[in-house]
Amino acid sequence: MPKQLRLRYTVINSVPGTQFLSGGSSTNKNVLISGASIAGPALAFWLGRLGFKPTVVELAPALRQGGQAVDFRGAAHLTVLERMGLLPALREIETGGSPMRFVDASGRTLLRLPAEFAGGETEVLRGDLAKVLYEHSLPYTEYVFGDSITGLTETSTGVRADFRRGVSRDFGLVVGADGLHSNVRRLAFGPEEDYVSHLGYYAATWRLPNDLALALEKGSVGYNVPGRLASVGADHRDPTQAGAFFAFAAPELAYDRHDIDQQKRLVHDAFDGLGWEVPRLLASLRDAPELYFDSISRADVDTWSKGRVCLVGDAACGATIGGMGSGTALVAAYVLACELARTPDDHRAAFTRYERGLRKYAEGCQAGGDRTGKFLAPGTATGIRLRNTLLSRPLLLNGMLRLGERVSSTVTLPDHPAGLSRAGRR
Repeated sequence: MPKQLRLRYTVINSVPGTQFLSGGSSTNKNVLISGASIAGPALAFWLGRLGFKPTVVELAPALRQGGQAVDFRGAAHLTVLERMGLLPALREIETGGSPMRFVDASGRTLLRLPAEFAGGETEVLRGDLAKVLYEHSLPYTEYVFGDSITGLTETSTGVRADFRRGVSRDFGLVVGADGLHSNVRRLAFGPEEDYVSHLGYYAATWRLPNDLALALEKGSVGYNVPGRLASVGADHRDPTQAGAFFAFAAPELAYDRHDIDQQKRLVHDAFDGLGWEVPRLLASLRDAPELYFDSISRADVDTWSKGRVCLVGDAACGATIGGMGSGTALVAAYVLACELARTPDDHRAAFTRYERGLRKYAEGCQAGGDRTGKFLAPGTATGIRLRNTLLSRPLLLNGMLRLGERVSSTVTLPDHPAGLSRAGRR
């Protein structure tokens, strides 16, 4: 073993004084997790309380802030949040829901959707959720920001992980919790195009000063033309700020995912020449320091594990928008941790039980993402009118809300595993 792998070092971004071995024994309880958004910290939360040693590596230099609102609905989501002891913390930062209003070019309201349509029973900003998960997992977890995995080599006792910046290290297991464009999935399973399908739309979000003459109320207001949606909503905590959300239909585009200027041009070209408040929203995009831009896609992986490597959350079975991905990620992280705790020395059996118990549920939630683009930006004027007419009927709207709650509850959660500390039972 190379000498540097026997050295000890202080954990990065963890509890002061806590130390892990960078090499040494590669037991299954030494787990490398890629991704510090939702699924990764949630898995680290549970593994740490079950006696494992999770290490989370994240390409970004720090936790990502802001982002779109994410919601939780149904018994499964809320049960996991309750078992994590996080419901009180999330209640303090919840948005209160995000009602949606669709207007024509003159600003006349065509459709109103209530807060619970998109907001579920609890809604928080993605960045706020990531921060809560990070803080609650931190006492048990080593976090390494600004780095990424460049290679994975399975050995007889573990996995050797190579990093862009750090030295190579040995782990018992590796988990890809790094989203739809999973780096771990690419390294261990194959290229992204084998698993990710484009659903015909792109989405973009950015922050801007709330100085538009829209008298923005709580929630968002949006304007449609066939195949395109431009919307904006006031920040629920800072009324001087707003967030834009654009979606548009397009075939799969070739672009650099790290070139923000190129992505801004794609958005501008897709919406140039439209009316309503679109010109002013596009003007704000020019000066926006950050932009989220991605295709609306879904990931489908035949088997969620390969040897000592496993996928969780969107990396395994996700959708960009509308697939209840954050709630599914929390449920999947809990189930995976429980199964690993049941048989810590038999990861294959744990991975099999995890997938068997979760796949049907995850695929049911994911299916909602297939309809997201067509709902937000119907491809024809007739489709826009039909959406507005149908969702103006309370009976149909209530039926859709009940369906979402049922889908998000179609899973049997394992009990708390033996050995879970009292702190994890709050």
